[in-house]
Amino acid sequence: MKTFVSAILVGLFLSGSAVTKESPPKVQVYSRTPGEFGKTNTLICHVSGFHPPAIKIDLLKNGVEIPSGKQTDLAFEESWHYHLTRHVPFTPNMGEEFACRVTHMGKPKMFIWEPDM
Repeated sequence: MKTFVSAILVGLFLSGSAVTKESPPKVQVYSRTPGEFGKTNTLICHVSGFHPPAIKIDLLKNGVEIPSGKQTDLAFEESWHYHLTRHVPFTPNMGEEFACRVTHMGKPKMFIWEPDM
């Protein structure tokens, strides 16, 4: 009986992993309110639809990581695809570039914040 239960558990594990294939993240970079130079705002990077769950999100100002960013807990959907959000307060000024760098499966990608100005 113990062998039978083990075989069923292994089968369930293997069938579950066949359903969850590697999926690249979908990334949205935006601010809480429309961007205005010199006004404090919140930079947000929402990453969704990815698998496996190992991922790193960095928020950058002119290519340098912004300290004190906060991140939500990793959450998943029925399909075992994950989503995560990272945010940080920021004050945009003319000539500065803000971005979200997402590293998934060892591949970093940069996503630039486009102000609504």
